[in-house]
Amino acid sequence: MEIQNIKQISITDYLQQQGYAPARVQGIHYWYYSPLRNESTPSFKVNTERNQWYDFGSGEHGDIIDLVCALHRCTISEAIRLLSGAKQVAHQEFSFGGERKISERKLEILSAQPLSNPYLLRYLAARSIPLPVASAYCSEVLFQNMNRTYYAIGFANDALGWEIRNMYFKGCIAPKAITTISKATDVLQIFEGFMDFLSWQTLNPSSTCDTIVLNSLALLPRIQEKIKSYKQVEGFLDNDDAGRKSFAVLKQICPQIVDGSTRYQEHKDLNEWLVAQSKIKEKQVLLPTTKRGIRR
Repeated sequence: MEIQNIKQISITDYLQQQGYAPARVQGIHYWYYSPLRNESTPSFKVNTERNQWYDFGSGEHGDIIDLVCALHRCTISEAIRLLSGAKQVAHQEFSFGGERKISERKLEILSAQPLSNPYLLRYLAARSIPLPVASAYCSEVLFQNMNRTYYAIGFANDALGWEIRNMYFKGCIAPKAITTISKATDVLQIFEGFMDFLSWQTLNPSSTCDTIVLNSLALLPRIQEKIKSYKQVEGFLDNDDAGRKSFAVLKQICPQIVDGSTRYQEHKDLNEWLVAQSKIKEKQVLLPTTKRGIRR
C-alpha cells in the first residue's frame, strides 16, 4: 500500500478498531479520552475532514502514521507496516442519548481476553464495579457484526454464549442461556443481569452462595427445577413491572424465596443503588473537616 493511501486511512475508524470510542462528536470534530495517557476529560480531538489528530493535554499531533507511532511506541516504518495490514472498518454512527442500536443479525466472537481496554475500564468505574471483581467473572470480548468490529465486556453463560456490554450498547452473542455459579451450598441467589451480580460481589466479596444470573427474564422457566433443591433462595430482580411480575412467578415456584429488591427499593436495580451509594461516599470524603482548637 502506497504511503499516500495509508495516510487516507480514517483515524476515527482506526481508533474504533483499536477499541476507542468518541466521548462526543461535534460536526467534523471527534473528541476522545486520550488513548496515549490517562485523563478524566476528553481532550484528544480528531478532525475528520483533514484526518488529523491533536492531543491538547500533551501537544502531540499529526496524521494516522504519527498516531500509530505514538500509540504503539514504534518507528515510522513499523507503523506503515502495521497500517498496510490493517483491516478497514466502516464509519459508525454513535448515539450519545442512549444505547447504540446493534443489528439483530448473528454476532461472531473473534477473541476473549482479560479486561484491559481503557474505555471498558471507564465503563466499569462508572458502574462502580472494581476491576478485580469484574476480572474474576468477565472477559474483554472482541466480536464482529456485519463486518464491523467491537469491544465489550463479556459475561459467559452456561451454553457458551456471551452477554456483552459497553457504554454504547448491550446484547448477546448466541446461544442465549442463564449463567450458574456453583459453590456447593444450599443457599441460592438469583440476579436478573450480570451487572447486578457484579454489584453484589462488590458489596459482599466474601459471599459463598450459589448463583443464577437469568440474563433475561424470558429464561425464568428454565430455573424452575434448579431452585427447588435449595433451602434458602433470595431474588434480586428489578424494581419495575416486569421484575415484580417475575418475582411473583418465582414465589409460586419457591414459596420461601426472599425478595432482595427491598434492599434497593428506591432504585431500579442493585447496580443503580450501588452507584448511588458510591457517589454518597465520594461526597463524604470530599467534605472539609473542621479543626477544633482553643480559642484565644
